[in-house]
Amino acid sequence: MNSYHAMTKNDVLAELNITEQGLTGKDALQRLKKYGENDLPEKKKRSRIGIFLDQFKNYLIFILLVAAVTEIFIGKYTEAFAIFLVLLINAALGCTQEYKAQTSIEALRKISAPKAKVLRDGVRTQIDSSKIVPGDIIFLETGDRVPADARLLEIVNLAAEESSLTGESIPVEKTIEALQRTNMVFQGTIIVKGRGTAVVTATGINTEIGKIAELIQSEEESTPLEIKLEQLGKHIGYIVGFICIVVFVTGFFRGEEKFNLFLTTVSLAVAAIPEGLPIVVTLTSAIGIQRMAKKNALIRRLPSVETLGSTTVICTDKTGTLTCNQMTVKKIYANRDVVEVTGVGYSTEGNFSKDPEDFDILLKAGALCNDASIAGQNFGDPTEIALLVCAAKAGQIKEDLEKETPRTSEIPFTPERKYMITIHGNTAYAKGAPDILLTLCDSVLINGKSIKLTIKEKDEILAAFQKLAGDALRVLGIAYKPGEFSEKGFIFLGLQGMMDPPRKEVKEEIQKCRNAGIKVVMITGDHPYTAAAIGKQIGLEVKILTGKQIDELPDLNSVVEDIIIFARVSPEHKLRIVEALKSHGHIVAMTGDGVNDAPALKKADIGIAMGISGTDVAKEASDMILSDDNFKSIVSAVEEGRGIYENIKKFLRFQLSTNAGAILTVFIGTLAGLPLPLTALQLLWINVIVDGPPALSLSVEPLDPESMKQPPRNPREQILSRKMLIHIFAIGYMMAIGTLGIFSYMLSIGSPKAQTLAFTTFVFFQLFNVLNCRSDIHSIFKIGFFSNRTSILSITGVILIQAAIVYFPQVQGAFGTVSLSLKDWLFSAAIASSIFIAFEISKSIKNRKKTI
Repeated sequence: MNSYHAMTKNDVLAELNITEQGLTGKDALQRLKKYGENDLPEKKKRSRIGIFLDQFKNYLIFILLVAAVTEIFIGKYTEAFAIFLVLLINAALGCTQEYKAQTSIEALRKISAPKAKVLRDGVRTQIDSSKIVPGDIIFLETGDRVPADARLLEIVNLAAEESSLTGESIPVEKTIEALQRTNMVFQGTIIVKGRGTAVVTATGINTEIGKIAELIQSEEESTPLEIKLEQLGKHIGYIVGFICIVVFVTGFFRGEEKFNLFLTTVSLAVAAIPEGLPIVVTLTSAIGIQRMAKKNALIRRLPSVETLGSTTVICTDKTGTLTCNQMTVKKIYANRDVVEVTGVGYSTEGNFSKDPEDFDILLKAGALCNDASIAGQNFGDPTEIALLVCAAKAGQIKEDLEKETPRTSEIPFTPERKYMITIHGNTAYAKGAPDILLTLCDSVLINGKSIKLTIKEKDEILAAFQKLAGDALRVLGIAYKPGEFSEKGFIFLGLQGMMDPPRKEVKEEIQKCRNAGIKVVMITGDHPYTAAAIGKQIGLEVKILTGKQIDELPDLNSVVEDIIIFARVSPEHKLRIVEALKSHGHIVAMTGDGVNDAPALKKADIGIAMGISGTDVAKEASDMILSDDNFKSIVSAVEEGRGIYENIKKFLRFQLSTNAGAILTVFIGTLAGLPLPLTALQLLWINVIVDGPPALSLSVEPLDPESMKQPPRNPREQILSRKMLIHIFAIGYMMAIGTLGIFSYMLSIGSPKAQTLAFTTFVFFQLFNVLNCRSDIHSIFKIGFFSNRTSILSITGVILIQAAIVYFPQVQGAFGTVSLSLKDWLFSAAIASSIFIAFEISKSIKNRKKTI
């Protein structure tokens, strides 16, 4: 770590060869090349070759490789080559799945990479933390995670929690004095209070945390569903192992050729044991998560995907999520009168219905008691930006005002305090919730004169406040105090009412949630009148409970089910609301953006942080980040979560039913005294289909447009429910009976095509099964054959390869096939289509019962 303990601010900047304007873009690029990206070393990822080789770390595959080598020694070169080829294809498919899952998760991490606020070319801007270089001037605020080791230049009440480095959870108060560690901030630590600027001294592996990065790396945890499926795979493996032993022993005593019997038995185990089930979850989830990212919902934790589809309550902030979060001051209350303000958005073009000279100190106070900036690029809270824009319409520019009266101290806003104070020389300016701010005041300014704040005056102000709030305006009170500072004796200046209209799409999205059995709850720090006005506009029932009423309630659990809007609440109330809803068995999604929202986000089943306005602390406590802070993105994520879970079920239904079909075909055939209906290589080819493109096409099945008309999934529901197990067994049994039926029939007439037809029929069964599994509710004719083009292409590809296996002399010997006539193909397809027809009829009957 570089130290600058005896240096002034200018000394530090000079040492790093930068100015107060920060680095230029050119300098930053050169330093990035010199020092590298600001990333910590990560655990080494498995290479594609490593993943490919891992596919052979399976004792059954190893046995088949040994068998293939044996085939070479006994002169069966074609058969040996075919086994090698099929095993290579199988390994390539497995490798592709795992590598794609790994790279997809890595890509998602990069999408949700942390940002940092820096000064480049004299302009405050936001960049990826990985692009920070030594010499960058960074801005730090409450809730930020420090992006790099840095020497503090300017601070206001700054404190950092450094437990990630020291293990000590007590915040460290910072200073700019030349002390050992308190004039430094360190990468990975959290700013828990205040704000400041600092110059970066070390990045990446050269930071304090970089030196111990390898010690604090953790293993990636499997999701609950992955663990369940891994256990399921093992249980199926035991059953399949037992059946394979029975098949081998029965065939052995019946006089089957020993080597082929052994090879077929092992191939059956390979085809029937679903060892790749956990990868199915990861891959399907990763594909779905990428779709979510395109809809502005960034998933941080894979297990949360499984929970999204079960969400029963969405607790959402009002400002920025349900509303547009582009505040515009529309009305000012000053001198006992209302002033209209014109203008759109953040444009400084606009006028006042009365002379702004009459309330210039109110505008000045709103601009100075403010942490935002509209110089060049807008930075800061939209509410504060609105105050700056309003002041600028009257010619009052924050930067000019601060040059005349620079800020010397401040009391920052907190959700509990509900106001902010800044001190500029001998004058303090305050803004905050009007009803709270009035408790600090004993006077009110009327036409330039300070008069006593009587009960009558206070009632008039509160009546004006309620009138503005009832017009769906967000209202802030403004006050000031000349002379010696204390938090009493302020002079009330007036009110500024800001319009933040609801997003156009919100009302429709809330109705979509109702149709999906999801309750939407609005949570806001705003006044109940403002909350009620917005609630009416977006279609929420106005059943309101305030934070004060929550505090007075002996038991929130008894009333929480009836409340739709919570107003004037603090982060602590959010936590209580989550706990109360969960006590009723709800699966709760909760939004948040502040440092103090972190406990509620962690407690919720799905913690949702705001990507634009959210602090780093909130983002790291969350399961999901909204890159656009939009309520619609939450609803889209829930819909995608339902779709992902359904696609996992489709994949499992297909894979397990085909596995069941293969094992039952050989097992029942053996018990019935028939010759082996399928050869070793035929079973291995079936395994390729089970794990290959036809199966994978189910993971990209488009969302069911009616998924948000169904109630939420019970989180305690087993993915392999009794209904699904019956479905799997029924399909497997139909496959076995159909395959063995055609096999025994062809044997009875002495046809040499028996095994080839049985093999082709079973392949056709799989392809019809893919179509079945695309939806367990809707007919394929309703969702459309071509709505999943990947599925159609993969089915076509399998048919073409199957034809090659049947007709090409070079592979006929290895696979034990003979040429088939067109009549044979049609006969085979007709038999296999029975499962498609049966389940189409089943779906039709179910849907008809629902409409009756």
